[in-house]
Amino acid sequence: MQIIKRYATYFIFAVAFIVPLCLTANGQSKRNYEVLAESALAKVVPTSFYFAGQSAETQMRNAAAAQIGRDRFVIAGLVDTSGYSTEISGKYEGFLITDSPINVGGKPLGTGAYGFGFSKEGKLNIFDLSSKQILSAPAKFDDGVRRPRPLEMVRADNGVKLYKGKSFVLISPR
Repeated sequence: MQIIKRYATYFIFAVAFIVPLCLTANGQSKRNYEVLAESALAKVVPTSFYFAGQSAETQMRNAAAAQIGRDRFVIAGLVDTSGYSTEISGKYEGFLITDSPINVGGKPLGTGAYGFGFSKEGKLNIFDLSSKQILSAPAKFDDGVRRPRPLEMVRADNGVKLYKGKSFVLISPR
């Protein structure tokens, strides 16, 4: 009986110290989101993007990238769609690349490269490379943005916000 009490005491002691450490480490890794500085963008953002049978130049001033976990990145950028047909350029305005599964506006999106566009109805629509829509997520409007940029990422507690002007969606790891 003495041995059981001793091991029970060790077990309780270990649990009391290890569980809080594990929870803290887990919480820190989930909140380790970082929007890359402009100087680092040139290393990860492609200079052009293929979509619907055509290639368009990236507007580097309107590109953003974020690290959403250890070795996990999300890259977005607006492209020059002047060479695209009206049908394509009306719904497609940029690209989104992720090297791991993410949630976009609370909806799951797998690893890959996609086209996107913010609609007048307040949604972010995401398309595969053939221009087939695969996801539509409601965008939120942020009146607090004083000087909206055409495209930017802003760090949030549970991911990053992808803004186009004052509209945004939350991108978070899955």
